[in-house]
Amino acid sequence: MRIKIAWIGKTKEPAIQTLTDEYLKRLSRYAELDSVSVKDEGAILSLASGAGRGLQKERHELVLLDSRGRQFTSEELAKMLEREQIKAVPLLFAIGGSDGFSEETRRQASLLLSLGKMTLPHELARVVLVEQLYRAFTILKKHPYHLGH
Repeated sequence: MRIKIAWIGKTKEPAIQTLTDEYLKRLSRYAELDSVSVKDEGAILSLASGAGRGLQKERHELVLLDSRGRQFTSEELAKMLEREQIKAVPLLFAIGGSDGFSEETRRQASLLLSLGKMTLPHELARVVLVEQLYRAFTILKKHPYHLGH
C-alpha cells in the first residue's frame, strides 16, 4: 500500500518532529510511505491530483483531517485501510494549518477524518495520525502493539 502524509507549514517543535519521524519509521515497515510539508491547500490538491513537474505523478485518494469528519475506532481505521489496499489507489492523508481546510478543498476529499471531538494543535494531530496509522497496520498484522485498549 502506498501512503503519503502531507501537512501545511513547517514544524516548529523539535519534539513533534522527533515523534513524527519515529512513527513514520515504524509505519514504513507496513506501507510505501512518503511525507511532506507543503505551503498551502493548493499544494495538497496538486499532490492528490498527481499534478506537478517532472515525471508522471500518481493520483491519490484524498483523506483530510477535519474536525467535522468521520470518527473511527482504531479497528475501524484498520478495516478502512484494508479495503483501500484492495483498491490499490494510493492514499494522501492531509493535515491543514491552524485554520483547517476550505469548503472547496473539503468537497474534493474522498474522506473527511476526525481524530475526535477535542481540538488538537495541527502539529500534534500529525503525531496522532501517524501513530494511529501505525496502530491500524499492527492490528491488521496481528502485531502485539495494539492490545485492544
